[in-house]
Amino acid sequence: MPAGLERIYGRGHLHFITFSCYRRLPLLKTARARAIFAEELGKLRDEMGFHLIGYVVMPEHVHLLLSEPERGTPSAVLQRLKLRVARKMRKRRKTVSAGQLRLPFEEQGELLRVFWQARFYDFNVL
Repeated sequence: MPAGLERIYGRGHLHFITFSCYRRLPLLKTARARAIFAEELGKLRDEMGFHLIGYVVMPEHVHLLLSEPERGTPSAVLQRLKLRVARKMRKRRKTVSAGQLRLPFEEQGELLRVFWQARFYDFNVL
């Protein structure tokens, strides 16, 4: 964990979480991408037992307001959510070579290996 970053879990607080697509690219701009995200978020909510107060999916980032899960931590929720969404998006996109996604805009001519930025921002809501 980076110096100065403190995650406060175990107190029953709500967590306002923000996380971004890789390099803030608009990888969630399509209805299909947003539907995959919402579907996986709902499945994970049922599996891990947290309350989802609200969420906003923007083309290049996401905001969540959720309770602490019954099983695990908000960090574990994010890890699983990011992994599942990236895998689903990879399966449904045309694969160029192993583990790569084609960017949503072809004129860049660049291959994308990751879907999400590594970190997320978490603020406790008392």
